[in-house]
Amino acid sequence: MDLVTMNVYTELVDDAGLFPPTSLHMDEALARNRRDLEHGSAVLTHRFLCPASRLHRLRDMEYRPRRIGLILDQEEVPPFDDLPVDFVETVLPPGLTIEALAGRLELPAGVRLFVEVAAGKVSVEVPEGVGLKVRCGGPAADTFPPAEHLAAFIGFCVEHDVPFKATAGLHHAVRHFDPALGVDRHGFLNLLLAVCEAVDGRDPVPVLRATDVGHLVRLAQAVPDETAKRARRLLVSYGSCSTSIPVEDLRTLGLIA
Repeated sequence: MDLVTMNVYTELVDDAGLFPPTSLHMDEALARNRRDLEHGSAVLTHRFLCPASRLHRLRDMEYRPRRIGLILDQEEVPPFDDLPVDFVETVLPPGLTIEALAGRLELPAGVRLFVEVAAGKVSVEVPEGVGLKVRCGGPAADTFPPAEHLAAFIGFCVEHDVPFKATAGLHHAVRHFDPALGVDRHGFLNLLLAVCEAVDGRDPVPVLRATDVGHLVRLAQAVPDETAKRARRLLVSYGSCSTSIPVEDLRTLGLIA
C-alpha cells in the first residue's frame, strides 16, 4: 500500500457500536472493540463512542477501550479523569455560541470539543482548539443533508481550517439509494474525496453526488500526498455503527490491502 493511501484511510473510523441502528449492548460493543484492537486494522481509530449517560456502565466492565469519545446526551459533563477520553462531542444548544459552550464545559487539557451544527448553517465562530461535527443521515429521509449543504459545511471548514467529525448515515463507501428510506445515502469515500476536492480549490458537490465506483476509485488513487494530509487533518474521523463494513468496502474497492 502506498503512502498516500495510508494517509487517507488511517484512523478514519470511530466505533459507534452502542448507537442505532446497531445498538449493541455494552458488553457486546466492548467485546467487538477488543477484537478490533487485536486484529489491528489501520482504518479504525479504536475510539469507543460512549454516551455520557452510560459512562457508569462502562466503568463496571472489565475491559476498557484505549480511547473514548464522550457523547454528551445530558446537560452535565460526568467526571472522566479515570478514563482515556480524548474527544467530547455535543450539539450546540439554541441561543448559545460555541465559545460560550466551550467555556461552560471547561474540558481538561488534551480533550478536544466537537460541536454539532446543521450542515446548511455553518456561519459560526469556532474558537481555537474546538472542532465541528456534521450529521450525514439518520432514521428518516429528512435527516440526510443535501449534497449542497454538506459541501457548504466542508467548504467552511477548509476555508477556516476547522477540524471536523462526521456522524450517522455513512454506512458504505459509495453513495447509494436506500429504498427503505427513499433517499440517497452519502458514502464515506465520497465525503473524504469531497474534502480533498475542497482542499485543492474545487467544488465538492460533484464528488458528493458521484455513484460511479470506478470514477471514485480513480480519484482516490490520484489524491496527492499533501492534499491527503491536509484533508485528514480536517476530517478527523467519522462514527460508524459497523467497524467491519468500512474496512470490507475499502478492500473490495482495492483501496487498501
